[in-house]
Amino acid sequence: MSTNIDIQESTKETKGKAALIASPARPGGWKKGIAIMDFILRLGAIAAALGAAASMGTSDQTLPFFTQFFQFEASYDSFTTFQFFVITMAIVAGYLVLSLPFSIVAIIRPHAPGPRLFLIILDSVFLTLATASAASAASIVYLAHNGNQDTNWLAICNQFGDFCAQTSGAVVSSFVAVVVFVFLVVMSALALGKH
Repeated sequence: MSTNIDIQESTKETKGKAALIASPARPGGWKKGIAIMDFILRLGAIAAALGAAASMGTSDQTLPFFTQFFQFEASYDSFTTFQFFVITMAIVAGYLVLSLPFSIVAIIRPHAPGPRLFLIILDSVFLTLATASAASAASIVYLAHNGNQDTNWLAICNQFGDFCAQTSGAVVSSFVAVVVFVFLVVMSALALGKH
């Protein structure tokens, strides 16, 4: 009877060892893929945020048909909303650059929840900041294109076409950064949610 039990136990141990040898654990799996995609999206968001800040920060146009002493000029620093936009997009781009090492750590250690949790919290904060600045600048760009007759705001884009094109491009680029932030938050939540 004891020999029969010993044979059954040794058979169970052998099956258990065979199962461990047959299915080696994958070191990263799908979480490593999400971490790599996170890193690539961060690089894209850096380009979008820097492009938005640079495009808005260099937007300037002077109408050529007035004298040297009396000219009409449109510049980003004439609007406090555009100043806020340039500052916040630069801060967002700076944060994204500083977040790259944490994204690399998430690639190396895909199952570690610490870096991913840190990134999702800060990504949510900077998503809010980027959305606020993009939306406020979009409202001013809309007024520049269409004006508002009720408040006697004139559409200036008929005269300042280059200025409006540059600011519109900056707003579009900032919304690209916002969409990338949304993807980053969702991917981090998925990676944290499934263990």
